[in-house]
Amino acid sequence: MKKLLLLTLTAALAACKAQPEPIKVVDIKPGEYDPKVWGENYPREYEGWKATGDPEPAGLSKYKRGSEKGGKVYDKLSEYPYLALLFNGWGFGLEYNEPRGHMHMMDDILNVDPARRKSGGACLTCKTPYAQELQEKYGKDYFSKPFAEVHALIPKNHQRLGAACIHCHDPKDAALVIHNQFTLGKALEAMGVDADRLTTQDLRSLVCAQCHVTYMVQKDENMHSRNVAFPWKNSKMGHIAIEDIIKTIKSDPGNAEWTQAVTGFKLGFVRHPEYELFSNGSTHWSAGLACADCHMPYVRSGAYKISDHRVMSPLKNGLKGCLQCHTEGEEWLRARVLAIQDRTASMLLRAGYATATAAKLFEKANAARKDGRKIDPALYDKAKGYYEEAFYRTTFIGAENSTGFHNPTEAMRVLGDAVSFAGKSEALLRQALAQAGVSVPAKVDLELPKYLNNRGEKHLNFDMSVEFKDPYGNQEKL
Repeated sequence: MKKLLLLTLTAALAACKAQPEPIKVVDIKPGEYDPKVWGENYPREYEGWKATGDPEPAGLSKYKRGSEKGGKVYDKLSEYPYLALLFNGWGFGLEYNEPRGHMHMMDDILNVDPARRKSGGACLTCKTPYAQELQEKYGKDYFSKPFAEVHALIPKNHQRLGAACIHCHDPKDAALVIHNQFTLGKALEAMGVDADRLTTQDLRSLVCAQCHVTYMVQKDENMHSRNVAFPWKNSKMGHIAIEDIIKTIKSDPGNAEWTQAVTGFKLGFVRHPEYELFSNGSTHWSAGLACADCHMPYVRSGAYKISDHRVMSPLKNGLKGCLQCHTEGEEWLRARVLAIQDRTASMLLRAGYATATAAKLFEKANAARKDGRKIDPALYDKAKGYYEEAFYRTTFIGAENSTGFHNPTEAMRVLGDAVSFAGKSEALLRQALAQAGVSVPAKVDLELPKYLNNRGEKHLNFDMSVEFKDPYGNQEKL
């Protein structure tokens, strides 16, 4: 009897300790792109993902408003008017909007000014989960064929599908994986990173780094796109600095994607480098945090604890990710974030207008050359070198979507250097122009309304009375 009782108790204890088998609704097949299928196994995460298509809470983010209530899309060229001058001659000078949620990724590229799609199929690299498959199937044609032609290769039911579950997860067990091997995979390899030794915490940032990075659309001799590559070959994981990015861009003429109309210079382009700025020794990176810790904090959904898949700025969801570590409270933390962003925005305006001023002086120097005036080539070339350093630094922080918060110290360092390089370029150009007998006023007219008006039908009716703060602290109207 005692033996039977003992066996019964042992069996009962074993039953209590046994973990229930996870309920599988469907087997997700390798290469399954449809989020609805994933949603049958992960309904809470799926609902969060769908919510990225909803208007975001209004009035909580001062600088990155995305798509707030009413569906308004914020025009970045109106918020930072000097960009219309710097990007004149490039698609971003015609239409450049603040980013919206993941559900809008493909819609935004389909609805933007057609000039933004001139790079062809390469434009789809960060917009569709089919990018890796398309590149494997079509090789160079994936990059160089017209955008519409490559977009038509995506199955019709997914031609408006943006970021999807398969971008970040293995269909077998939902483990985090790097999907885009032809971009991020190659970039990590170039830095000597052993992909087999990446931790889950590493991947909680790296899956974001498939898109939230800067990249180069490399061109052939006919200016057709031939590849998409991350400019990381001179860097290492945890230290991808702007100096190394600039060095990589300038190492190959094929990295010069466009010609700046104001100066006539062929330049590379910097795109949304969130991962680079955050991972370059920031406070939170050094503390071991990942992108998902702040942008996908753990939340309760009934009896479950899941990562919030409605990815957005912590400012818009009550700073949930921040409050898991910081005890100062939401009001204190919000003020801290905005103080950092205010300082960054102020310095960004100074750097932007200083760089734009140098660009207009190059325009004067080029016009003087055409008129037969002698512009000292040594001064001109040195000024050009300084100008490019300023341009890439200014656009690096301007394109990065945290307004400096991901790495405040580095953001201020980069912008401070940008102001310095732009000032040096301006000083050399003033010297060269003076030697050529060209008079330059103390305050250079940037002619911003001309560039802002030259933006296609969508923006011809834009309210040109928009106010902005110039780099000298004066409130002006265009």
